[in-house]
Amino acid sequence: MYVKKKVNRSGSVSVVVAEKNKGKYKEYLTIGIGNSAAEVSALVVQGKEWIKSHELQSQPELDLYGEERVACEQEICQTEEFLSNIDNILVNGDELILNRVFDSIGFNQIEDKVFRKLVQSRLSYPASKAATVEYLKNYYDEDLDLSRIYRYLDKLCDRYKERVQEISVLHTMEILGGSIGVMFYDVTTLYFETDHEDDLRKTGFSKEGRHKNPQIILGLLVSSGGYPLAYCIHEGNKYEGHTMLPVIANFVERYHLKEFIVVADSGLMNNDNVTELEKLGYKYIIGAKIKTESRRIQQQILSAPKEDGVMQEVIREDGRRLLVGYSADRARKDAHNRDKGVSRLEKAYRKGSLTKENINKRGYNKFLNMQGNTSVSIDYEKIRQDTVWDGLKGYLTNTTISAGEVYEAYHNLWNVERSFRIAKSKIEVRPMFHFTPRRIEAHICICFVALKVYKEFERILKMTNINMSVDKVLNMAKSITTIRVYLPKNKKYVTRTMIMKRHQRIEQLFDEKFWGTH
Repeated sequence: MYVKKKVNRSGSVSVVVAEKNKGKYKEYLTIGIGNSAAEVSALVVQGKEWIKSHELQSQPELDLYGEERVACEQEICQTEEFLSNIDNILVNGDELILNRVFDSIGFNQIEDKVFRKLVQSRLSYPASKAATVEYLKNYYDEDLDLSRIYRYLDKLCDRYKERVQEISVLHTMEILGGSIGVMFYDVTTLYFETDHEDDLRKTGFSKEGRHKNPQIILGLLVSSGGYPLAYCIHEGNKYEGHTMLPVIANFVERYHLKEFIVVADSGLMNNDNVTELEKLGYKYIIGAKIKTESRRIQQQILSAPKEDGVMQEVIREDGRRLLVGYSADRARKDAHNRDKGVSRLEKAYRKGSLTKENINKRGYNKFLNMQGNTSVSIDYEKIRQDTVWDGLKGYLTNTTISAGEVYEAYHNLWNVERSFRIAKSKIEVRPMFHFTPRRIEAHICICFVALKVYKEFERILKMTNINMSVDKVLNMAKSITTIRVYLPKNKKYVTRTMIMKRHQRIEQLFDEKFWGTH
């Protein structure tokens, strides 16, 4: 037996006890691995001492345990050699899945690696662009320069805005059977962590209560199921009702839509908008402001029995259909919200903080009375009159579908609201720290694609009975690694994704055949 030194690919040196007999080489024991000359020398000394101590033992005893010992030592040696040949380890299970979904939608038609990485990062690790660059470098071995990312954003929207919306629409049409059918439109506000305003970022009424922060208005058009179709960006102080018609008209013209229904909330509609929809020949279902209807219609609505789930139909003076339904649950909610609002007013009144300067007509301030220029009081008669409307909800439409279908279509508006929640809480579309219009639009474009990927992945999980949410699947996938091993004799690399027993619930998502059928 003798001591042998083996140089590993990583540069370290393995010191082993070996023997050569009749031309056959055997390794008995790995003494250790040294990373410096001193460590290797010390290991060689240990090896020689091991040989000396074992040569003093009787040969029969050595033979008795030698074969088993050699096998064990060979196993250790082979393992050490394998580990030393590992070239890279990536914690990339979530990236592998998201890339598959990205491709299945058709976004791989945009052959842009940076764009793909920025979309994937919004779902895996939503953060600032600087933090995103660090994330991609640390987890995916992607060395992107931050200044390059900013320059890239300056050009991204012009390149891809129309293209990504087209890909999303065509894919949505495919999964919905070839047509859009019903479209839902709503807006939200996105604020900026700054006090500076410009032509786009303006202070205005904030849906998130950030009235002092500059904001933009984001309009979103979605299909049944909440799949995003198109988006638009407007100044933060623009009237919401002026945002809808341009995006819908452009969408209808671009995709030559014939049979469709537009569904929107009452807050986006005034009489001029409704008239314009009718001029364009569009079918619509919108929330009706029944408290502002004519006295005749108000009396007809209030005189009808309030039966849970029963819809009454009223024909307005202009010939439009007005459907009104009652819900006991809604009645309880209306009463509860009003009581909370009045309670806040009473508290402010007692503190003396209700003044002309801090009053607007939004919310429950409608229950206040102004006497002259200074005195403010709560009008309890207005509160009493408001209670008769509890539980009533109106729907204005020019369609001929049944009252039940109108009700169902309108209440699917929650798909837009949920899309906004996903964009804000999962993708973290806001707050934004960009300050140029081009970079703001690029950020929204990236988030739009991320929302589409999220919704499509959600659909795939539901279809395949993987009873887990998108977030839970991605969190589990983040513990899946891919290793790359160099084979020195073959002079090539072998890559393997490591699916462990704890990943069995999502194992099929890493199967090539799975994505060939979805």
